[in-house]
Amino acid sequence: MTGRDPSWQEPLRWRGGGFVGRREEIAAFEEALRRSPEGAGPVLFRVHGPAGAGKTALLRRMESAARQARAATVYVDGPVADAVGAMAAVGTQLAQQGLPLKGFEERLAVYRRLRQEPVAGVFGTGADRAAVTVPGASGVGLPGPRLTPGTGAFVRAADAEQVVAWVDRVKARFGSRLRSYEDVRLVLSPLQVLTPVFLDELAEAVRGRPWTVWFFDAGDRHAGPVPGTWLHDVLVTGRYGRPPANVLAVTAGRSRPDAQRRDDRTGPVVDLPLEVLTETEVRELSAAAGITGERAVEAVLELSGRLPVLVSTLVAGCPAAPATTDRPADPAADGRPSGPARVADPGRATVEQFLAREADPVRHAAVLACALPREWDEDVYRAAVAEEAAPLFDRLRRLPFVTGRAGRHRYHEVVRTAVLRLHREQSPDLWREQHTRLADAFRQWRERLEDSTAPDGGRWQDERLLGHRLEETYHRLCADPRAALPRALRELPDAYDHGTPTLRRWAEALLQAGRDADAPAVSDRGRQVLAALEDPLPGVAALTLLLDGDALDTPGRALAHLLRARDRRNAGHYEQALADYRAAVALAPEARRAHHGRGVAHVLVGRYDDALADFERVLDLAPDDARALADRAEIHRQAHRYDEASADYDRAVDLAPDDAWILAGRGQARQAAGRHDDALADFDRALELDPGDLWSLADRAETYRLAGRHDDALADYDRAVELDPRNARAAAGRGETHRLAGRYDAALADFDRAVELDPHDAWALANRGQVHQAMGRYDAALADFDLAVELDPYDLWALVNRAETHRIAGRYDAALADYDLAVETDPYDAWAAAGRAETHRLAGRYDAALADFDNALELDPDDAWALAGRGRTHRATGRYDAALADARRVVAADPDDGWSHYEEGLTLRAMARPGWEQCLARAVERFARDAAGAGPGPATGEAVPGEAATGEGGLFVAHCALSSWEEADRHLTRFLAAAPHRGQVGEVLADLDALAQAIASATEHLRPFRHRLEDALAALP
Repeated sequence: MTGRDPSWQEPLRWRGGGFVGRREEIAAFEEALRRSPEGAGPVLFRVHGPAGAGKTALLRRMESAARQARAATVYVDGPVADAVGAMAAVGTQLAQQGLPLKGFEERLAVYRRLRQEPVAGVFGTGADRAAVTVPGASGVGLPGPRLTPGTGAFVRAADAEQVVAWVDRVKARFGSRLRSYEDVRLVLSPLQVLTPVFLDELAEAVRGRPWTVWFFDAGDRHAGPVPGTWLHDVLVTGRYGRPPANVLAVTAGRSRPDAQRRDDRTGPVVDLPLEVLTETEVRELSAAAGITGERAVEAVLELSGRLPVLVSTLVAGCPAAPATTDRPADPAADGRPSGPARVADPGRATVEQFLAREADPVRHAAVLACALPREWDEDVYRAAVAEEAAPLFDRLRRLPFVTGRAGRHRYHEVVRTAVLRLHREQSPDLWREQHTRLADAFRQWRERLEDSTAPDGGRWQDERLLGHRLEETYHRLCADPRAALPRALRELPDAYDHGTPTLRRWAEALLQAGRDADAPAVSDRGRQVLAALEDPLPGVAALTLLLDGDALDTPGRALAHLLRARDRRNAGHYEQALADYRAAVALAPEARRAHHGRGVAHVLVGRYDDALADFERVLDLAPDDARALADRAEIHRQAHRYDEASADYDRAVDLAPDDAWILAGRGQARQAAGRHDDALADFDRALELDPGDLWSLADRAETYRLAGRHDDALADYDRAVELDPRNARAAAGRGETHRLAGRYDAALADFDRAVELDPHDAWALANRGQVHQAMGRYDAALADFDLAVELDPYDLWALVNRAETHRIAGRYDAALADYDLAVETDPYDAWAAAGRAETHRLAGRYDAALADFDNALELDPDDAWALAGRGRTHRATGRYDAALADARRVVAADPDDGWSHYEEGLTLRAMARPGWEQCLARAVERFARDAAGAGPGPATGEAVPGEAATGEGGLFVAHCALSSWEEADRHLTRFLAAAPHRGQVGEVLADLDALAQAIASATEHLRPFRHRLEDALAALP
């Protein structure tokens, strides 16, 4: 050997600077680097093999080859928590090379902030909640929508099966901080949001580079790289969009990849299974190190088991050996293996052989001590070794079985396991002492950091603190497993509170500490928790495991119940969640978080009084908690207690005047109370504080729409769609605004887009059905209403609209079936009662019609539509005085409406009372305005397509009532020329029937008109 200490990789390059072994694997990778990125070829190399097979050495050699090819390289050493962590690691290393992914880093920062905020606990952390089980409406107990005829304003119940609607409900009821649909998607499905941004930024950053190569080396403690599935989806399937063509990835792990995804070697994925070295390769490595004696080579073969890391360790010699200028003739004289030996544990045999050559006790002890920490830098090294060994840091980190990057070093797991076993068996007292010293060092570093971080939550939010706490736990478990296990188990609920990846890290530390310290009770606990994390509800399973035993103290049990309650609530298991919340409150009566969580659960099952009691308890504990005040205000708003809601929101705004979330909540409450100007002021201020808040933008747009300010509403909806083209709520809201303005083609385009983005949005479907209905497309309307009702059988808005469509189309039995269900579902809904009454009237069932009209007007005395319908029914049954009274109430309610004057005039003529000509003349005046396109549309001053036909139809029947038959004939011709839809023709026919009943002398004149209308109706599709 040469006279200097070899570095860890030197045994593999002693032979003329070449890499001995793994030639085929290196050649396959280098061939991929030589091809054009646009050409076909592999994009993902998957290295796998047993511990010690040389995976890391191979990846390091590939990294060197990539750098020689001028590629930008990323090397992630050790496992990452999840695919988000993989993207973060890639972004960090590229930024260090001057290739920042700024847009991705911004979205990642938002994601991390949302994960850490307390309200994120409603959903679990984003990494935990890739999918959310949404409860059906029947299990929620939410109040049904209140429907207002004519305006389209309503409060809809939750869509039963949809995540976005579920989040919408959550937000509306207890103040989620997820202020845009993009935030919702970011928390619930972070990969679907972050990965496309990551790929777009990556494509721009690495433009001009021949290649960008990612290396994910999971290490031998772990079965495989966590981002393996994600990498395959990104680079091979294109699930998240098209990746940059100049990206390659290499992963390394122990286990063989999923057989179902194994591709042919010439395909985009190349599997590189690594087995032990061949005998020829071992001989070549031995020869490169100057070991040529047959007995010595055979000893290397036997002791190493032909594992590359052990071969390297044996042939490298001891780095502390005295320097010599000439290689001894006999390798055995240099302390190398001198003979073959049959060993069951090649790792231990190799380590014993390696340590036997070290005569210096300080260096010998340092080699043993450096195996104790799972990873070490110079600070950890000095805490691990004796003071006199401090100068040996550089030598120790260059041992052949030590790998390192960015100042962090670790033993190869095969060697470390053997060293630990040897150390534990030979020096148990020293083992405990050194592990305790390391635990104390990590505690001191942790406490020093805690003093400089925020006292509330900082201990579990800072990654450095987490690392120190975890290593302290690991070393205490190794030093004294029995004494340290209760404390380690107590930390598990705190770890899960931080997120599933953190709990997994703690469980893996338990498993490893148990193995390293030969403590089955510890390793079994770790293994059980890891198994629980494979459950469909991992948090519930892991927490149940802890709660079923006696490992947790009272605060730990309270937290475990609290977290299990949160997860059960998120899964829709409300009664189980409430039981857990009760247990948490019983164990920790002063825990605001438990009361708050239980309040949320009570809201979701519709127990508003219980929810109020919970939030009031939160406010007893913290009277100036602005967010709790806003939560209580939201409960009042949902119960239509607008004065109480306003008082709570006002106080919350006083406490937090610059909290955009609270301002937006007060805006919603003011909107619900009809205080549109005040609501707009709140939304304006919220958007001033947070211009990117899509929720407030959509809420302001909705307020404008409800106030009839359609141009302002459209401007906000346009902005919302521009900021988030996938925002289904904004598209549907814009569609509804177009519908109310009578712009049916534009409305259909928006509703089509909303349904495309969210095929299960019952609100968008029902409103698109309304557009089809207004255009006379009854089959299309019914198809939309059918879907909406199927999605949510309790959606009265869709149900009543379907009934109305059946009624307009003359399908009275089908209409009555829907109206019956609607009235049964909500006996207090005036619109459903009035619709059923009108259907009975048209079918000639006057007694049933009058009963329903009376009920509808008792519920809503100012409903002009119900008044007009009841008046027609009274007139049809000869109750002219009652009919006239209803007609005049309608005129008083809406003097600009032509039909109200028509009804009054027709009733007066049927009664042979004076004044009927003047009333019908006023009706003609207003119908003429509508026919000219100057009439007001629904809730707006804009002309509406189809109003001309309605106006001409009104002029026709009004002139019939005036017995102006030539004018009637002229307006009927104009009506039919205006391309009326089936509903408009059917309504005119119904008006003719009512007119013939009121004026018997007009029957003969009306007959030819009826025939023309019936022929026109038969010709329509």
